[in-house]
Amino acid sequence: MDQDNLNSCVSAQSQNSRTRGGEPVIPLPDVGEGGPVYPGGGDNTPVVPLPDVGEGGPVYPGGTDNTPVIPLPSPGEGGPVYPGNSGATSPIRPNPSRVRFLNGAYGYPALRVFLNSRRFVDVLNYASATRYSQVSAGYHTVTIANTSGYIYLQKTMPFPAGAMTTIAIIKTAGGMDLLQIPDSCCPPGGGYSSFRVGNLAYNTGPLDVLMSDGRVVYGDLRFKETGAFKRIMPGRYQFFFADTNLLPMPAFADIETLDSAWLGVCPPQETFGSLYLNAASGAIYSVYLLQSGTGRNQIQSLVLMDR
Repeated sequence: MDQDNLNSCVSAQSQNSRTRGGEPVIPLPDVGEGGPVYPGGGDNTPVVPLPDVGEGGPVYPGGTDNTPVIPLPSPGEGGPVYPGNSGATSPIRPNPSRVRFLNGAYGYPALRVFLNSRRFVDVLNYASATRYSQVSAGYHTVTIANTSGYIYLQKTMPFPAGAMTTIAIIKTAGGMDLLQIPDSCCPPGGGYSSFRVGNLAYNTGPLDVLMSDGRVVYGDLRFKETGAFKRIMPGRYQFFFADTNLLPMPAFADIETLDSAWLGVCPPQETFGSLYLNAASGAIYSVYLLQSGTGRNQIQSLVLMDR
């Protein structure tokens, strides 16, 4: 094609493009530079400079002069989303937090739990726990009182978005306190379940969790310490709590089935309590050791199962 024909072809294509309205309005801006914001003006001129992340900027539909509605949020924060509920300032609500309360405070009467000014739990007896409930993410003030209204404790705590936690009410050297325990766990698969043990008994030293065949599942669990989840095969188990010098099994090792011949057989070490567990498939077990008396190492176990 000669140069004159080429120029004619380019001129015709440009004319057709303008006729169809497919020509770019203006170059798109870099972050922080000016650019058109829908609906813009009649000639699609920039409304205001586009902001950097976290700075102010126009949000559709904005005002009649396309002024900024509110500052745009940083990633993960709330901000206006078109069309919102009643305008452009409806925030994105983060995922709620899920929480349950456990009463492990030995020697106290039944307790009542308030979240901010709202009664959250009416009566929570010792060695019991609530179901999970949803709470808006953020910081909330937890108040623990008896059923007559006497306040033992007030504490402001974080409730992470999308997280599952157990808040244990415990007894310490300084009186009552709250211990927040993360409950996030990979869903057990392949027929396995998940299992862990936590020590909430103030009157104990470091404790081992062992089976009568000699395997030590957890070693030296101290007060306020909760072991990591382990996979456990469905079946019948008997666990003992003791203070030994035995080495624990590797942290990555699963808890395999216990031969039925070992059921009812006590290990040679001195033990302070035991737990019989018939583990189901696909369950998540959290076993908490609680005080059962005023003497040293007088303990009982509380089993919480979730699916």
